[in-house]
Amino acid sequence: MFKRLIVLSMFLVLSGCGYNTLQSSDETISASWSEVLNQYQRRADLVPNLVNVVKGYATHEKDVLIEVTEARAKVGAIQATPALVNDEVAFKKFIAAQGQMTSAISRLLAVAENYPQLKADGLFRDLQAQLEGTENRITVARNRYIEAVKEYNITVRSFPSNLTAMMFHFETKPNFTVENAAAISAPPKVDFSAAPAAPAKQ
Repeated sequence: MFKRLIVLSMFLVLSGCGYNTLQSSDETISASWSEVLNQYQRRADLVPNLVNVVKGYATHEKDVLIEVTEARAKVGAIQATPALVNDEVAFKKFIAAQGQMTSAISRLLAVAENYPQLKADGLFRDLQAQLEGTENRITVARNRYIEAVKEYNITVRSFPSNLTAMMFHFETKPNFTVENAAAISAPPKVDFSAAPAAPAKQ
């Protein structure tokens, strides 16, 4: 009976000091981060097909094609696991690599402006639509992660839950910075309403 009272008392103390909130918030972060990774992987999976379609029409755009391929390789070289959110250095490297990927894809899509036949290709249009949809899903998933980390970090730093956090080794987690978020969130923009430029003469 006495042991049960001790356990009950400890439960009440921990629940009143943010332990349950910390656990719940940590699980929310894990789920949110998994969705971020899922959408980034979806984007990476689209890139090889996109490169191949563009290559078929834009044989002279070797530098852009290489840039996209290398950016994808850098992203793939980083082991994107749920544990990444607990390593600030690795987290920043991952986000930087994704930013480079966004930039490279944007330049690849801009190439289409110089190739009207490429712009008219049904497979290219389909891949572009899938890519734009994926970029939107990345933005939504990233914003959910940002909010989840914000709530968790507030709990970790606030009294009295900060005492519980220290006791059970809950530490703040890295988040997207404004600069990185701006670079990553902007989906590739290509103005297809403009008059197409004449293709380069062979």
